[in-house]
Amino acid sequence: MEMKPAEQKRFFSKKRVLFIILFAALAFAAKKINFSALVGEPNQFFTLFQFFGPIAGSFLGPIVGGVSVLLTEIADFFIMGKGYSAVNLARLLPMVFAAYYFGMKKKNAIGVAVPLLAIAAFVLHPAGREAWFFSLFWTIPVIVRILPDKFANNAVFKGLGATFTAHSVGGAVWVWAVPMTPEQWVALIPVVIYERLMFTGGIVASYLVMNTLLDKLAANFRWSLPELHINPDWVISKKNFGMR
Repeated sequence: MEMKPAEQKRFFSKKRVLFIILFAALAFAAKKINFSALVGEPNQFFTLFQFFGPIAGSFLGPIVGGVSVLLTEIADFFIMGKGYSAVNLARLLPMVFAAYYFGMKKKNAIGVAVPLLAIAAFVLHPAGREAWFFSLFWTIPVIVRILPDKFANNAVFKGLGATFTAHSVGGAVWVWAVPMTPEQWVALIPVVIYERLMFTGGIVASYLVMNTLLDKLAANFRWSLPELHINPDWVISKKNFGMR
C-alpha cells in the first residue's frame, strides 16, 4: 500500500530521522569497543552495541527499528571493509530480529517463530543434535511472549527475550557456518548465561536512560515527539517501571 504524502511526512519526520542518525552514530562508536570474543572464529567479537541495539525497536516501532538496525549494520559492514564471508554476512541479522522483538507490544507470531526455527536449525546439525539442550536457551523469547501482557511488555522481560532472540539467530547460523564440536557448545553454556544477563542489563539500562532523556527533552523544550514511542513508566524520575 502506497503512503500518502502526509503519511510519508509523518513517517519520515525530522525528529524520527534525527533519532535514527543519533542511534547510528552511537552504534558505530559502540561497535569499535569489543566486549567478548566469539568462540570458533578469529576476529569476531560481541561489542557494546549488544547492550543497546534492540531499543531502537521500541522507540521507532518493530519494523522501522529493525530496518534502522539493519541499515546501521550494513553501513558498518562497508565502512569497516569486512570480508564477504558467511559469518560476516550472517552477523548482520541477529540484532535486527532483537530490535523487532523488543519493539513488539502485542502477541506476535514472528517473536515466537524466529527462536523456534533457530532451535530446529540447530538440532538438525550433527553437532547441534548432540548438544541439543544448548538450544533450550532459545525457548526464553517464546516463554516471554506467552506471559501475561504485564510481564511480556515489561522492558526487563523484553530485554531478556530480545537478547536471546539475537542469540538464537546467531547460534543457528554459527552451528552451520563455523566448525565446532558438541563439547565446545556445552562449554559455552555458563559463558552464554553471563553474557546474556549482562546484555539484558545493558538493554534495560539504556532503555531507561533514553526514555528519560527523550521525556526531559519533550518537557523542557516543549517538543512534541509522537513519532517516538516514549514510555513514561520507564523514566528515572517516575515510579513503577512498566509494571502497572
